[in-house]
Amino acid sequence: MSNDDFVSLRGPIEREGSRLVIRIPLDDGGCDLHLVCPPSSEIDCDDLVVPIPEWLAQKIAVGEGTIVHVDNRGGKFNITKAWVQ
Repeated sequence: MSNDDFVSLRGPIEREGSRLVIRIPLDDGGCDLHLVCPPSSEIDCDDLVVPIPEWLAQKIAVGEGTIVHVDNRGGKFNITKAWVQ
């Protein structure tokens, strides 16, 4: 992966039914992130939808409305809690 393929975005976690997800617009980097996303991710219209497993949400202390940072550093889908000031 070259630096041109590096994608780094921030956005809120949303609740869809009983699951937590992050929606990433395909035009804003979702196409590149889809290549490294978990198999449970899906395309919904113009968005990449990535479910956040409950164990991960607890581990990084996130929930509905929490702003997270996602990127494809190291050829993996990385998600961390964004620290806002």
